[in-house]
Amino acid sequence: MVNARLLTKGKPWKLLLGFSVPIFVGQIFQLLYSLFDTKIVGALLGEDPLAAVGSISSLYNLMNTFANGLTMGFSIMLAFYFGARNFERVRKTFATTIYLSLGTIVILIVAIMVFLDPIQTFLNIPEEQKLMAASYIQVLIVGMVVTVMYHVCANSLRAIGDSVTPLIFLIVASLGNVGMDYVFIKFFHWGVAGAAYATVFAQLLSVILCLIRIGRRFELLHVKKSDFRPEGKLVAEMMKSGLSMGLMGSLVALGTVTLQSSINSLGAQFIVTHTAARKVCEMMMLPAIVLGYAMTTFAGQNSGAGRPDRVRTGLKSALMMGVIWNIIVVILMYTISRYLIGFLTSSADETILYWGSLYLKFELSFNMICYVIIVLRNMLQGLGARVTPVISSAIELIGKIAFTFLLVPVLGYWGVILTEPLIWIVMVIPLIIQAKKMIGQKA
Repeated sequence: MVNARLLTKGKPWKLLLGFSVPIFVGQIFQLLYSLFDTKIVGALLGEDPLAAVGSISSLYNLMNTFANGLTMGFSIMLAFYFGARNFERVRKTFATTIYLSLGTIVILIVAIMVFLDPIQTFLNIPEEQKLMAASYIQVLIVGMVVTVMYHVCANSLRAIGDSVTPLIFLIVASLGNVGMDYVFIKFFHWGVAGAAYATVFAQLLSVILCLIRIGRRFELLHVKKSDFRPEGKLVAEMMKSGLSMGLMGSLVALGTVTLQSSINSLGAQFIVTHTAARKVCEMMMLPAIVLGYAMTTFAGQNSGAGRPDRVRTGLKSALMMGVIWNIIVVILMYTISRYLIGFLTSSADETILYWGSLYLKFELSFNMICYVIIVLRNMLQGLGARVTPVISSAIELIGKIAFTFLLVPVLGYWGVILTEPLIWIVMVIPLIIQAKKMIGQKA
């Protein structure tokens, strides 16, 4: 069990921080190659291709979020059995994770490929960009088979306390993605599809490396043929957990897809503006996402070990880290946001710079609320609470749909800027209530 780590013993803040740092570094690399992907497309192909990528990227983000959430939900069961030291069930759960993940994602791929044209129409993608957008997203959709396998490996390893192995191979893949981006676009002349191929090939590399590493060093995950034999009760429990976690994230992403449709209707300038601004937001929200991952595993293992008191202590530590980070974020956004937008878009357009900077200043001033939401949702999922996190995410979806059709047409991009902060204030309430019920006021 090389690098496998129990999170049921030791100071929670140290365990959370130690577990989170490798995930944080990995996510930084992932976001950096996403930023460079945006930079390369904009610099080599221009604003129209960048707008095409931005107009459809929310669909890929939706699929990727669902795949990650699905496999993370499966890994909660794995973390529970690992915390309970039931290694036979760990292997069985890992095998079940593999075939459930692949089966679910293939169904999703077929559905989206069949309805891709109506989806593009729903997103209000400009006619002159539809062909480029389709060539980009089709590669990523089919490549989701590779993407989901990376999430299977990464989330399963994190469930047994190893956040280092996924980091190592994510860094390798990130560097490879940037290099392939440049080669496929600059020398192969594959256009925006080249950026998509680079993403898929880089993820394939990380999957191969992860599987080799598991085969050589993690006997705990060495499954046998008999482990793949479906067990009705386990499959049912895992699908409940996986679909709950997948829906939690994808409802949020689906709301973002809906909101993107209204942004696309504002024109290419605002598509480029929002594409760049969201990349920066993703970077600034990264600690919340990372601590959310950590709290899922931490809560799952300690739930399996019968230690809910440690979950409460861990939550306090995670929230204190959030306060410190978000003070830093606000300071950064009021000093360098304009320069960040200019760098990512390779544009000196005053409209793009002004609105991108304004979006970042306003949105990230409310980032602590979003931080609390992410940490609480993931902690509750780790404890087995499947309904409240989904309800909270559904509030975001409903809010974004309402604002898309009611606020944005009246206020324009100001409507987009106001949407998420207003929704966050509402959706955090049920999470706080449920968290108090589950972890109590006493250790």
